[in-house]
Amino acid sequence: MQKREAITGYLFASPWLIGLFVFTLYPLLSSLVYSFTNYSMGKDFDFIGWTNFKIMFTSDHGFFQSIWNSVWYTLVSTPLNLICGFGVGLLMNSKVKGIKVFRCIYYLPCVISVVATTMVWSWMFQTKYGLLNQLLAYIGVQGPAWLTDPAWSKTALVIMGLWNCGGGMMMYLAGLKGISSTYYEAAEIDGANAWWKFWKITLPMISPLLFYNLLTGFIGGIQVFTNAFLLTGAGTDNSTNFYVYNMYTMAMNNRRMGYACAMGWILLIVTMSLSLLIWRKVGSRVYYES
Repeated sequence: MQKREAITGYLFASPWLIGLFVFTLYPLLSSLVYSFTNYSMGKDFDFIGWTNFKIMFTSDHGFFQSIWNSVWYTLVSTPLNLICGFGVGLLMNSKVKGIKVFRCIYYLPCVISVVATTMVWSWMFQTKYGLLNQLLAYIGVQGPAWLTDPAWSKTALVIMGLWNCGGGMMMYLAGLKGISSTYYEAAEIDGANAWWKFWKITLPMISPLLFYNLLTGFIGGIQVFTNAFLLTGAGTDNSTNFYVYNMYTMAMNNRRMGYACAMGWILLIVTMSLSLLIWRKVGSRVYYES
């Protein structure tokens, strides 16, 4: 009976197990092997040792520029998305008439197709007739060339990223709903004003969600790809040639799959290292009620 139950269990779990080995573990180990070769799709390849990594850090100038672009985007977009999502979550926690409609409106961008969203934003960022530059013209400001000016292209993608702050908003809203009203009542009895209730009750109680969104936002920022791929490409003067986009270009356009695999492992190591650093430095400041 135990063997029969075990076999039945493995049969039910087999689709997931097959997917894990075929689509996750095998590609992961293969990319590690290919990173030490000059592998190009459809051609024979040779083992070249650490050559890909040496080229990456010594003679590939686009490599360092892509790192800078990704770091800039991450350092700007992550805190802005945290602040925007948390602020909207506080507003959506208000007890006003029609608040459910506003919650749906703010969350709606998260379920819209990325391609459709990109098409809308490409029109909004249009230099001559785009909505943003038209609004700026009304107040006497000449709008920039958002998508073609190297000084503004990354900023345009950051603004576009704020469009999806509704996902974080829903998480913060759930966390705010879970804070017991007895804390606020006790604080009012002690004479605490709205600021102190926010600083001493709301912020500590919501800190696990803030930390989670900080960590996932950092990882997502480092791996930004879709917005640039659909909207700007590498951008003028490679201003939006982010790390993952550069890796994609090396693999798919230049057919340097071995080099792209080496870039992928550098990305994995850096992301894991910085995530652990954030976990140790920021995670220790998170308040857990239990």
